[in-house]
Amino acid sequence: MSTLPQKLQEARSAAHMSQTELAEKTGITRRSIFSYENGTSVPRPGILRKLAEALGVTELYLTHDDCDDPNEGRAREENIRMARERFGSKGAMEAAELLDRNSAFFAGGEIPQEDKDAFFEAIMTAYVTAKTEAKKKFTPNSKKSSEGK
Repeated sequence: MSTLPQKLQEARSAAHMSQTELAEKTGITRRSIFSYENGTSVPRPGILRKLAEALGVTELYLTHDDCDDPNEGRAREENIRMARERFGSKGAMEAAELLDRNSAFFAGGEIPQEDKDAFFEAIMTAYVTAKTEAKKKFTPNSKKSSEGK
C-alpha cells in the first residue's frame, strides 16, 4: 500500500518528469509539487485532478492507499470530466453523485467490469440527454440569443 506522496513520486518518475516539468505541465508551482511529494501538504481536488491528468493516472489511484491500479476508476473520471466540460462544476458534482449512488447496485455481486461500464455509460447518456433537454427548455430566450442559439 502506497500513500499519495509515494504515488505522486512514483507516477512522476514513471512519466520521466522532473518536479519542474510537472509544475510547468500543470501550472502548479514546483514548491507545491515538492510539498505534495513530501507529505507536508495535500492538493485540493482541482489540483489533484491536474496532477492525475498530467501523470496519466486516476484521482482514485492517487487518493486511495489500497488502490494499486493507476487506471482504477478511469471510466468514472472520464464521465465526470465530460459532465464538467458540458455543464460546469455543478454538472460534474451531479454526475459524480449519480454514479456513486448507482454503484450500490453492484454491492455483493460478481458482475464483469465490462457490464458495469456499460451500465454506467447508459446512466451517463441518460443524464446528458436529460440535462441537454432541460437546458433547451428552461434557458430564457434572452440568454439563447446571446449564446448564438
